[in-house]
Amino acid sequence: MPAAPTPESRLRERLRSGAPLVGTFVKLAALETIDIASSAGLDLVVVDGEHAQLDQAECLALVRHAGALGLPAVVRIPAVDAGYINRLLEAGAAGIQLSSLRARGERDALVAASRYPPDGTRSVSLAHPAADYGAVPLAAYLEKSKGGPLLAGQIETATTADPLDELLRGLDVAFIGTTDLSVDLGRPGLLDDERVRARVTEIAAAAERASVALGAWVANAEALSALRGTHLRYVIVGSDLQLLRAGVTSNLAAARRALA
Repeated sequence: MPAAPTPESRLRERLRSGAPLVGTFVKLAALETIDIASSAGLDLVVVDGEHAQLDQAECLALVRHAGALGLPAVVRIPAVDAGYINRLLEAGAAGIQLSSLRARGERDALVAASRYPPDGTRSVSLAHPAADYGAVPLAAYLEKSKGGPLLAGQIETATTADPLDELLRGLDVAFIGTTDLSVDLGRPGLLDDERVRARVTEIAAAAERASVALGAWVANAEALSALRGTHLRYVIVGSDLQLLRAGVTSNLAAARRALA
């Protein structure tokens, strides 16, 4: 009987099929956030290890809970930390998303830390959830892990140290960090600005040449219009905090109108 598909292989298959994935950033430590994301039908969540008050233990707990619900969890990290990446993957993370990717050395370090030899330098253990605490034989576990986690690199600067085509090779997703990109270009929040759109088009073209899916963050669904024509397949809409605030604000305004 063939092995069940892993969360990362399911995400890759969706990306290859051209079907867009839609998720949100998770910044709250509450497991209920993962419950709601799963029941609402999100394709994935990105646990935010960069712009959130989550410590490593909380990130690991969110990953474990998402895995128990069958919801793929990618974790955003600010820099490559091989030990932390290994713990995240052993806890069941479906992918790693690296912020502010600028150089091939950073990309190479990410790939090496997330793959077992001979394709990388990740240390092997079976005493963790992803290997059912040793119940999965070593050879079977390594075979299941052969594809490695989903890897996303955030491109969010006006320039990079290495050409984009080279920088994106070996990744699954070229993720446009729209906020930082617009700030770096001197056009804070103006995604429709000519300079921002030109850089977005440049990243999209490089992703296509490198056979890498294009991703981006948007504050809300309406903001997608500024990225029209880019064939996005990995879309992160807002965050749990933004969605909570939008819901509270909308319902409060409706209640006040009804009471007026």
